Amino acid sequence: MSERIESQNGDALVVVDVQNDFLPGGSLAVPDGDAVVPVLNRYLAEFAARELPVYATRDWHPPNHCSFKARGGPWPPHCVAETCGAEFAALLKLPSGTFVISKATQADKDAYSGFEGTELDASLRARKIKRLFVGGLATDYCVLNTVRDALGLGYRVCLLTDAIRAVNAKPDDGRKAETEMRRLGAETVTLSALGV
Repeated sequence: MSERIESQNGDALVVVDVQNDFLPGGSLAVPDGDAVVPVLNRYLAEFAARELPVYATRDWHPPNHCSFKARGGPWPPHCVAETCGAEFAALLKLPSGTFVISKATQADKDAYSGFEGTELDASLRARKIKRLFVGGLATDYCVLNTVRDALGLGYRVCLLTDAIRAVNAKPDDGRKAETEMRRLGAETVTLSALGV
């Protein structure tokens, strides 16, 4: 766990896929997924108070997306664009200026990372962002891939370990994903490290 960290200019908060279909009752629910919402809200308030950028990624699939079981993919239909399941969690308090990044929008291309096939990198670079604070769903899929790509692109990454939850298709998947992100260079951060 890291020492005290101050958010500062050059930082951005990236909230990964906190959408209804990934919450309890959703078509692809992450166990305890709703527990990230109140924690993320505290990070969101901190970044808003400091007028630092906030990004929110979302799956925004066409109805015939290749990741769906009907097309031979591993998942039930989820986060179909313009449906209730694709909406951000109702209790998630995204600031009005949040940059929304839609991914996996093409029927024949999947994307677990917020950087894959999106304008996220270009938008961050345009704002001279150097360090990302990343939380959301799910630890072992979209969070892992977003963090991996961010580190590969040269960003510093602070993984918000109190604001992530895993699918755990295999019991250790979440823990393994966290270990992998740390191995690649992510720092682990909690609210207490930010003094929030």
